[in-house]
Amino acid sequence: MPEDFRAEARRWLSGVAAHRGPQGQEWGSGDDSVAVFENWTEDEERARTEHIRAWERTRYDQGWGALGWPGEYGGRDLPAHYEQLYRAEEAAFDVPRRTEVFPVTQQLVAPAIRVWGTEEQKRRWLRPMLRTDELACQLFSETEAGSDLAAVRTRAVRDADGDGWVLRGHKVWTSGARVATWGVAVCRTDPDMPKHAGITVFLVRMDAPGVTVRPIRQMTGGSSFNEVYLDDVRVPDADRLGPVGEGWRVTLTVLAAERLDSGTLGLDNADRALDLARHLPRPLTGGEQQQAGDLFVRTLVQRLIGLRVTAALVAGREPGAEASVGKLYATATMRATTDLVQQLLGPRLAADTGEWGTFAWTEHLLGAPGYSIAGGSDEIQRNILAERVLGLPKEPKQTEEGAR
Repeated sequence: MPEDFRAEARRWLSGVAAHRGPQGQEWGSGDDSVAVFENWTEDEERARTEHIRAWERTRYDQGWGALGWPGEYGGRDLPAHYEQLYRAEEAAFDVPRRTEVFPVTQQLVAPAIRVWGTEEQKRRWLRPMLRTDELACQLFSETEAGSDLAAVRTRAVRDADGDGWVLRGHKVWTSGARVATWGVAVCRTDPDMPKHAGITVFLVRMDAPGVTVRPIRQMTGGSSFNEVYLDDVRVPDADRLGPVGEGWRVTLTVLAAERLDSGTLGLDNADRALDLARHLPRPLTGGEQQQAGDLFVRTLVQRLIGLRVTAALVAGREPGAEASVGKLYATATMRATTDLVQQLLGPRLAADTGEWGTFAWTEHLLGAPGYSIAGGSDEIQRNILAERVLGLPKEPKQTEEGAR
């Protein structure tokens, strides 16, 4: 029963972590970071990754990781929504907040390997990834392709012996590339096929000869993202995921999981913004009260959308519209959070005076717009809903003559 599971989770968490208290951390103390994308140096990222990894291993070893996975992979074979039940309990305890490479590994890459991997690949990768002994990043986006992932140009060519591949290309916007063991690379293996065909997916060792990771500097000063160069990187055929030429279907498996996870984006910062409104050292104006009330309702609706996604999973149905709606709603919540904070703080947001909970919000303000393109741009999500839910036809491409 869910109630029994939540009580069991609380008991276990009480024995391994400190309780945050009924209102979370005390207002005005502790870390006031609300960064959407972290601003760590490489050394800081590696140290924080090891800190998070230690917690994830504790969870896994004591039966609280991989909850929805079968016992052969260290799981408990529980319904999919039990992971959300666990996360709701964990939020009340002082445990490390996962950076993006962890959900990418456990919730995107591992499930794709479970669907598309060979038995040998499952034995090699699933337990180590679920336990976070191995971490994975996505080598998907390319500068030339934009939001059209099927337009990738990174090439994979059979080597002379025919038992491996040589990869050459350039990937961009890769989170966690500095700490990941593996990269999931979407490559073109047959340039003569239509763009959604002729694609193959490989798992690439991030320390392999020819792999170069270069950090991308953000507006906030950090480098959460990286560009990755693949210069004649040799990959054995045993590290190919899925059939040759069927990589688009493999990619869709990963993207579907990414959009399912995106529905909870920004809720922590929205809750923090509402706390800011409660602790503001002056009465709220009528307009501010309206904005805060609207944001509060929005967080409730976003959580309900998350429950709809979970309900679809429980029913054995892959969420489609629910995932796209959740992604769109999450990015709108992040914008609404920014609007409220700007209204509440005014000039206190713009200068780093050292006052807790003020200038730190610039990291949210500068980072939140990025999620309108992350995990499938807002425009892509609207197209999905228009075509697959509303049944609207695709807009025909205009010829140059027809455009005149």
